[in-house]
Amino acid sequence: MRDRGTALAERAMTSGADPTASAATAHVVAVRGPVLDIRVTGSLPEIHDALEIAAPEGVIMAEVQAHLDAHTLRAIALQPTQGLGRGASVRLTGGPLLAPVGEGVLGRLLDVLGNTADDGPALPPDILRLPIHHAAPRLTTQAAATQIFATGIKVIDLLAPLAQGGKAAMFGGAGVGKTVLVMELIHAMAAGYDGISVFAGVGERCREGHEMLQEMTASGVLDKTVLVYGQMNEPPGARWRVPLSALTVAEHFRDAEARNVLLLMDNVFRFVQAGAEVSGLLGRMPSRVGYQPTLETEVAELQERIASVGQASVTAIEAVYVPADDFTDPAVGAIAAHVDSMVVLSRQLASEGIYPAIDPIATTSVLLDPLVVGAEHAAVAGEVRELIEHYRELKDVIALLGVEELAPEERLAVGRARRLQRFLTQPFFVAEAFTGMAGRTVPVTDTVAGCKAIIAGECDDWQENSLYMVGSLDEAWAKEEAARQGKAA
Repeated sequence: MRDRGTALAERAMTSGADPTASAATAHVVAVRGPVLDIRVTGSLPEIHDALEIAAPEGVIMAEVQAHLDAHTLRAIALQPTQGLGRGASVRLTGGPLLAPVGEGVLGRLLDVLGNTADDGPALPPDILRLPIHHAAPRLTTQAAATQIFATGIKVIDLLAPLAQGGKAAMFGGAGVGKTVLVMELIHAMAAGYDGISVFAGVGERCREGHEMLQEMTASGVLDKTVLVYGQMNEPPGARWRVPLSALTVAEHFRDAEARNVLLLMDNVFRFVQAGAEVSGLLGRMPSRVGYQPTLETEVAELQERIASVGQASVTAIEAVYVPADDFTDPAVGAIAAHVDSMVVLSRQLASEGIYPAIDPIATTSVLLDPLVVGAEHAAVAGEVRELIEHYRELKDVIALLGVEELAPEERLAVGRARRLQRFLTQPFFVAEAFTGMAGRTVPVTDTVAGCKAIIAGECDDWQENSLYMVGSLDEAWAKEEAARQGKAA
């Protein structure tokens, strides 16, 4: 039995060849912001079908969300509806919204409808377009994601290794460095990654989109990248569908051209937020904390499409805003259930100047297994976590009595934990203009060797500052030697 996604795809492709696919006529009977009620003479279009509405300033695209009765449907507009009135004519497209795919979109900035938003020429009219609604690959066709995706960022490679064909999420509150971390990952992978990159900007600020475009251009990877944006000021329907448009582009490169794809999404929480807005506008009863009752389903429909099929993979790196730093939020829990690697950013570490402000205890990955990363890597990662956790347990005692009141072995453990924390900091390439420090990329072997040396006590007599914001341990030693010579002089 065929799934609904395949049926939608086939129907969209057949209807796309004939602009008069539906003989039914329709017109708008009510406008409430982005919510439109439409009267149809004839059979109603299916849920998720696209509609074209004639407006004073051009055509407005909308998507069917509900059938109210035998002749009336409710749709959500994907563009502003200012000036739209009752009686406006509606064309039934006969299929879902279509996104442009293939070589023609490489190096371009697109909106949710596939229109170009950069200064380049319009896309050719004959470019291939595919429906944004599609079922996830069947389990029998998916390949396991066990190949490590090295990033050059020490704390991620050590404690939360990413998988090629897997899903990694960066969780954090406002202002702790999610977007900077995603941009650094783009920079780190630009040179070594042989594949296509697709960036979905969900509810992004225009400033962030401009910075991303500049970063891609400066890195020389724009010709292998597709940017799909739905800005903050756009209607909720547009922000809600941007990840699906970007994912459709990624799936085409994976399935039709057998090319590996790196899918970057910033910010997935705003996809959930837009869905909650749409749900409220449609009059649905809210669920926990005001979220839509279909929260788990919507997140699953997006996340389960990210998979490896055959020899090609879609690897996702997602930024996730955590509202009020509350990790028990239903949206955060729904997204976390689907990821392989969970990178948690800490406001406390950011306030202490530890950058990237990644919490080594809460950060996890299913790939941190001796059978995948090797016995030595897994053992060192476990010892790093154990030392830092022990240091946290002693923080209250240190704050009250001072580190001098600890037993000698505990003072030693605290010193090593603090040195590990500082060694796991790293200057970023994308932050050079703000920090004045050149960025560093560190191989996994150097990271493991450096942490192992600190745990073994080889750096017990080093200044903590010598390990702060460096790459490998060799660079830290050079910094330590320079500090000793300066003291001697």
